[in-house]
Amino acid sequence: MTTRGCFMTLEGLDGAGKSTHIEWIAHTLRAAGVDLICSREPGGTALGERLREILLRDAMDLRAETLLMFAARSEHWYQHIQPALARGQWVLCDRYTDASYAYQGGGRGLGAPAIEVLENWALQGVKPDHTILFDIPLEVARARLERGREHADRFEREGAAFFERTRAAYLARVAEDPTRFHVVDARQAIAEVRSDLACFLHEVMRSHGIAPVAP
Repeated sequence: MTTRGCFMTLEGLDGAGKSTHIEWIAHTLRAAGVDLICSREPGGTALGERLREILLRDAMDLRAETLLMFAARSEHWYQHIQPALARGQWVLCDRYTDASYAYQGGGRGLGAPAIEVLENWALQGVKPDHTILFDIPLEVARARLERGREHADRFEREGAAFFERTRAAYLARVAEDPTRFHVVDARQAIAEVRSDLACFLHEVMRSHGIAPVAP
């Protein structure tokens, strides 16, 4: 019988450093022999990528935005993530349902109960095994975005109050489920962040019977 793979997600505000570290995390896991696939949300499938373009570009009602997020996520889960986990592969995903609790539930003010209903209906309440939250003060995240991107999407163009609510919603998720989350102080230098991540990844691998590779 094939052992189910591990489902790990990365979360945080835009500018927190997920994109900077995801390939390094993937390399660390693969170097230890983990059969890993990487993905992202919204996206991850052909349909999901088309919905991603719409969600990041087109203005829409909050309910439409939330439903499209979960349409992309449901397709992603059933067509991509769930089959990979069933084959014994690990999945590393840039954002998952916690992002909807944070951005739509917190930032846009929809609230957690509506997100929970959709999570239970569309995904049968499935949550990641481990979630790394790159936590960062808003002013630091915005400064990084201004240096690194020429064209902001419609989420990145939101004001400070939106992102403060989003960050608060992320931290509320951590308080509700502290054993699933590993919070990284993303203000640190890249080397310091990766030292923190290496310790966490080694713990996760050991818990799954995998011997980490020394850096």
